[in-house]
Amino acid sequence: MTPKRKQRLYLVTAIVLLAALAVGLTLYALRANINAFYTPTQIASGEAPQGRQIRAGGMVRDGSVRRDNETLDAIFTVTDFDHDVTVHYQGILPDLFREGQGVVVMGTFDGEHLEASEVLAKHDEKYMPPEVSEALKASGRDVSGNRTDDRIDTGMTEKTPQEAQ
Repeated sequence: MTPKRKQRLYLVTAIVLLAALAVGLTLYALRANINAFYTPTQIASGEAPQGRQIRAGGMVRDGSVRRDNETLDAIFTVTDFDHDVTVHYQGILPDLFREGQGVVVMGTFDGEHLEASEVLAKHDEKYMPPEVSEALKASGRDVSGNRTDDRIDTGMTEKTPQEAQ
């Protein structure tokens, strides 16, 4: 190998190693900032990390919202109709926040309740946050908590034996 080729090989190797190091450090730094989504059932089963920022979602249980008249403190329950999570929030709740509506909450879970830093409510009567909708479907419930059919909707209709003939 000529000296010039050897120098180029060292240069390319150094660039590749520095790029790999930069990508590795970036991924390590971003790992701490990832907010994973958890349902109340996952939180109740212990899947949610304690003391780290998470996102949780579900429906606000009817009759669960309690507000302090003196401060901006609010306590409410988020449910997926299998398990409940108590949420503490200090601040102004969104205008569209209501009992029986879908909500996504960001905050830290301390083992007993979720200390929310942000509450996101759906923006109209037809919209449901995708994570909440998927979690309810996975639990076999609709937005009102009623059991749904366990069959997977493939978009195709099934024919009854009489229709098949």
